[in-house]
Amino acid sequence: MGKSAGVERQAVLAALSKVQEPELHRDLVTLGMIKDLAIQDGRVTFSVELTTPACPLRGRIEREARQAVEAVAGVTEVQVKLTANVPGDGQARGLIDRPIRNAIAVASGKGGVGKTTVAVNLAAVLARSGARVGLLDADIYGPNVPVMMGLESMPAPVNGKMIPAEAYGVKVMSIAFLVQPGQPLIWRGPMLHSAIRQFIADVNWGELDYLVVDLPPGTGDAQLSLAQTLPLSGGVIVTLPQRVSLEDARRGLEMFRAMQVPILGVVENMSYLELPDGSRMDIFGQGGGESLAKDAGVPFIGGIPMDAVVREAGDSGLPVVLGRPDSPVGRALIAMAEDVAARVSVQAMSKASDVVPIQMID
Repeated sequence: MGKSAGVERQAVLAALSKVQEPELHRDLVTLGMIKDLAIQDGRVTFSVELTTPACPLRGRIEREARQAVEAVAGVTEVQVKLTANVPGDGQARGLIDRPIRNAIAVASGKGGVGKTTVAVNLAAVLARSGARVGLLDADIYGPNVPVMMGLESMPAPVNGKMIPAEAYGVKVMSIAFLVQPGQPLIWRGPMLHSAIRQFIADVNWGELDYLVVDLPPGTGDAQLSLAQTLPLSGGVIVTLPQRVSLEDARRGLEMFRAMQVPILGVVENMSYLELPDGSRMDIFGQGGGESLAKDAGVPFIGGIPMDAVVREAGDSGLPVVLGRPDSPVGRALIAMAEDVAARVSVQAMSKASDVVPIQMID
C-alpha cells in the first residue's frame, strides 16, 4: 500500500498534515484523525474521525481534506468518509456500570426561561447526529422532559436496574415516570439526594457519549447533590435578555464555578421576536446574555428567537429541531447544540493531550 500509480502514502499524509482541525488548531494527522487510508491506481480513500458527530465544521474539514489530497501528484480520485469517536472528559463515574463519556448540565438561575427546551433540543440534535445520548430530568419539582419528548412511561426494571424510556434515539429518565400525574413532590435535601443518586446509580444507561442533565432552577440541594454524585464535563447557562433573569443566571453561573464545573457558555433564550415584515422586536430587552458572558469571562453560545413553534413542539412531544429544523428557532437550536458539542470535544481533547485550549472560531 506504499505506492500506487505514482502516488505515495507519505505524500498523501504530508498533504493532510497541512489541514488544521479548526477548533483544536492542530493538523488532522497529528491528532490521529486520519483512518483507513488506502491508495489504488491513483484512487485515494480515507476516513476523518471527528471528535463529535455533531461537529459544526464537518463540511469545512471534509472539503479541505479532499482538496489537499486532490493536489497530490498522481491522484485521480478522492473519497472521504466522515466518522466520529467522541472523547471522554477523563472523569471516573464510579456509580455507573458502563462509561458515560461526557455529562453536560443545563441550568438557569430561575424558572420559565426555557432551560428544559434547551436541554431537550440539545439531546435531540446530538442523538440525530449519531451520538449515544441520555437525558436526565433532574428538575425534581417540575419534571417536564417526558412531555416534551412524547413519553408517558418507562420499561419495567431488569435485574434490579431501571431502564430509561427512549424517544428519537435519546434515553430518558425522569421522576415523572415514578409518580402519579399532578402529585406534588414535597421533598427535603436528603430525599432529593437519594433520588438523584438513584437516577445515576440505579439506571441502566448503557454506554453514552453524552448525558444531558436538565437541572432544576436555582442553586440549591439538587444541584449540589448532582455535582457530588456525577462529575460534570461542563455546564450551560440559559437566561432571558432581561435584567432580573440575568442576575439569577449569574448566580447559576457562579454556582458552577463554586463546584469547579467548567462553564461551556451562556445561551440567551427568547432573544427576539421576528415580525412578519422581517423586523425584530426585543420583548425582553437586548444583548443581556452576551453582556453576562462577557462580564463573567465565558463564551456566549448564541441567542434563540421566540417562536410559537417551540411551544407547539413541546406540547406535541416532538422537539422543534426534529419537527421544524429549518425554522429560524430550529436552526438556532441546532447551531447551539453543535457549538456545545464542539466545546465539550475541545475540552476533552485538551485534557487528553498537550493541546492548549484556544478560543474557538465564532
